[in-house]
Amino acid sequence: MRRLSSATLDALPDDVIRPAYDRAAVRAGVVHLGIGAFHRAHQAAVFDDVLNAGDLRWGIVAASLRSPRVRDQMAPQDGLYTMLVRDGSSERARIIGAVQRVIVAPEEPLALLDALASPHTHIVTLTITEKGYKLDPATGELIEHDPQLAADLASLTRPQTAPGYLVAALAKRKALGLPPFTAISCDNLPHNGRRLRNAVLALAHRHDAPLAEWIAEEGAFPETMVDRIVPATTAEDVAALAARLDVADQAMVKTEPFIQWVIEDRFCGPRPEFGAWVQLTAAVAPWEEAKLRLLNGAHSGIAYLGGLAGIEHVHEVLALPAARAFVEALWDEAQTTLSPPPELNIAFYRRELMARFDNPTLRHRTRQIAMDGSQKLPQRLLAPIAARLATGKGIKALSLAVAAWLRWQAGQDDLGNAHDVDDPLAGMIAARLKGAGTPEERVAAILRVDAVVPPALAENGAFRMALTRWLAMLETQGALATLASFQGEI
Repeated sequence: MRRLSSATLDALPDDVIRPAYDRAAVRAGVVHLGIGAFHRAHQAAVFDDVLNAGDLRWGIVAASLRSPRVRDQMAPQDGLYTMLVRDGSSERARIIGAVQRVIVAPEEPLALLDALASPHTHIVTLTITEKGYKLDPATGELIEHDPQLAADLASLTRPQTAPGYLVAALAKRKALGLPPFTAISCDNLPHNGRRLRNAVLALAHRHDAPLAEWIAEEGAFPETMVDRIVPATTAEDVAALAARLDVADQAMVKTEPFIQWVIEDRFCGPRPEFGAWVQLTAAVAPWEEAKLRLLNGAHSGIAYLGGLAGIEHVHEVLALPAARAFVEALWDEAQTTLSPPPELNIAFYRRELMARFDNPTLRHRTRQIAMDGSQKLPQRLLAPIAARLATGKGIKALSLAVAAWLRWQAGQDDLGNAHDVDDPLAGMIAARLKGAGTPEERVAAILRVDAVVPPALAENGAFRMALTRWLAMLETQGALATLASFQGEI
């Protein structure tokens, strides 16, 4: 079967939305680090809208910092791919043309540096996950023993990390007399702009103090909040789309109708006139906290409890009345820790979230959400737990979600099926839990992992008791029975 490409665009069915601009006339004003499904369904779609509106300065040069997989999917397709927008009753196919090129950084480091240092580049976006910033979550300092970062600390001739590429490119721009670019983290992290800025400045200081001062004074690292559910694409998805379009698309993504991008209005150079999906604001933190503690916190609870019960998809977990009651209770607890902006109606937001979770066409896998839990729990669940305990409030639902994560570390669900604990701290956590024979001992062991649990929270007796109680119940009765008991108590 033919591949999707510029040559096959005209042969697509009439209901497929195509780029309304001349791709040959587009300039690359954006470089994106960490191209994956989320970027293709979120930021790339936003910039595609800008191009469709007639401003052709905002094409994208994208880069993979590790694998050539996405490059190999997109290069034969001239950078084109299908974004399928699905809800319970419809499916809309749109071809995204914003990505002009995909660079595999380990293969072409100098090409990526040239793109970052181009005078046409004004914005750099990143989706590199929590691990990509090379910062210790407990101290905020550079993880100097990380092999890739250690190489960048020694030399930035051929960078290996995202901060390394940014520092090397900014040094090149400074030498060429160009202004810095605006660097925008699009990862689900609290204070993601500050985190990115800290990583870049710390690395720059180690190489060139005047460069670091120039970046600090002239550069911009806006805080952002991004939101769109983008499940992993399956082989079945690719085959079904090929049957519909009569061309093969190996780079397709599937997503929901909802999309949100809140950006702190702090740019150091040109920016596009963003469309309705983007909200520029003076303060991102209230939006960010609401998403992390409501959407992402609930997602983590659903993923671990559903995964332990052997349930594959989010909407299938929420078909259980007890799971639905758990999510509502978790939201009741987390909501009290928020200071939402006036524009955010929490009651409406919760109803909207539940409808998104219920979308059966997304088939969002619990195991996908369960990845990298040690990096996600501090901001999603542990922060609201600490806030509630500080004001004497209960943590029943939030602590059950954390206990389910701890139970997940055993690598086996309630049906006896093994699963991989896909987490950068999996080995260390497994070593800590080894030999812990009782729920009390396992909780004590995990509370000593200060890279995950803040010491002040680890010393809280109410948190320890709640975590121990739920873990014991999960281990002896299983996730479904534990959810039923939870529902009976609320």
